[in-house]
Amino acid sequence: MPPNRDAFQSLLEGTGIVIDGPNPWDLQVRNTAFYRRALWKGSLGVGEAYMDGQWDCEALDEMLFRVFRVAAEQKFRSMHRFWMAAQTHIVNRQSPVRAFRVGEQHYDIGDDLYERMLDARMIYSCGYWRAAQDLDAAQEAKLDLVCRKLRLERGMHVLDIGCGWGGAAQFAAQRYGVHVTGVTVSKNQATAAIERCKQLPVEILLQDYRALTGKFDRIFSIGMFEHVGLRNYPAYFKHARSLLADDGLFLLHTIGSNTSHRATDPWIERYIFPNSLLPSIKQIARAAERYFVFEDWHSFGPDYDRTLMEWQKRFSASWPELAHKYGERFRRMWDFWLLSSAAAFRSRRAQLWQVLLSPRGVVGGLPEVR
Repeated sequence: MPPNRDAFQSLLEGTGIVIDGPNPWDLQVRNTAFYRRALWKGSLGVGEAYMDGQWDCEALDEMLFRVFRVAAEQKFRSMHRFWMAAQTHIVNRQSPVRAFRVGEQHYDIGDDLYERMLDARMIYSCGYWRAAQDLDAAQEAKLDLVCRKLRLERGMHVLDIGCGWGGAAQFAAQRYGVHVTGVTVSKNQATAAIERCKQLPVEILLQDYRALTGKFDRIFSIGMFEHVGLRNYPAYFKHARSLLADDGLFLLHTIGSNTSHRATDPWIERYIFPNSLLPSIKQIARAAERYFVFEDWHSFGPDYDRTLMEWQKRFSASWPELAHKYGERFRRMWDFWLLSSAAAFRSRRAQLWQVLLSPRGVVGGLPEVR
């Protein structure tokens, strides 16, 4: 066995993955340049090599689940992640000036893609599959879960931080009779959200959350906190508190990490979500404790595995309609992102949390809503 191949195989010890093996989760190497690329650049090299067709796997999600379950990826050391972590001490990677970059690179790539991949309301976050049989039902259940936890009442003014394509604002206005202000840093999302909600008491703003003013009875933020950045966590919660009525409630729906980090995976940073970071429980608690009382913490990360697999299935089914615009390298990039993310949740390396916060604590507490 060549030295680089032997070295790479040794890193897979404990996973049950065999290079060029017979199982669907075995890694099939098409170009031996892959080994040096992976060993030198870590996860960035592995992801880029997959995008370039240097390796394949029939069951990519299962292969990566096996890697994540035993933390084999931590053996792949890369200077890229160390450099990114060091930068957080010097540069605010999620400053107001940089805030719109993720909108331009990720959310504005084309609504044609998201319309085919997502549900009818275009909710780009984890569904709630407790009693749901399909993606649309899972997303409706998640939105209703948010509204019930917030105890929405007709006539309330609600803030949606990171409103996406307006599906959550639309749902809250239609089902609960509230007025919603939504904010996003994506031009495509803002345009689509305004159109989606044009007959409803919904206002959509294209701006950074830090520029928001006013007072709201309730606040929710679904799948946006991952873009806030560690240096900005205290300011985020402080600003949310300043926007919330004293008797209000704030629901934070976010992906989370089991351990605290200062930088995200280098491949995710470069190709999917620039300037992103998954928070830990410790990081959320430390930043929020000065401004909020924690009323409830709900974890349902395995539901994101199912959501991502459904997105990938829809993406694959729609690829013939999208191929001419996006190209083969994009297809492999998108598959790698969706399936590696599903594997992260399946292995319990990534979590999904809904955290319910109040400014001063609700006297008598709140009933658990599930």
